[in-house]
Amino acid sequence: MDVQFSPGQKASVREAIASGRIRDEEEAVRQALALWEERERQRVEILGAVERAHASLARGEGRRITSEAELQQFADDVKRRGMARLEAEQNRP
Repeated sequence: MDVQFSPGQKASVREAIASGRIRDEEEAVRQALALWEERERQRVEILGAVERAHASLARGEGRRITSEAELQQFADDVKRRGMARLEAEQNRP
């Protein structure tokens, strides 16, 4: 496979090689592909979550929010659960 870099990309790769962050152009491509693969994995996860959310709504499992007070209560609940989850993850051995 022949990969053509733009002049800016070439300069960035040369700088990374000179600074010792990467060994050569091939490593730059490998790292770029690894980042792309991770992004694609995350994209698939997000799409799956969206599909599950649509299915949940179709089953009537959604939450109707009709006032500013309900929205604030929902936001507070999400924040509380998120903080509890973060604390639990930080306290894992």
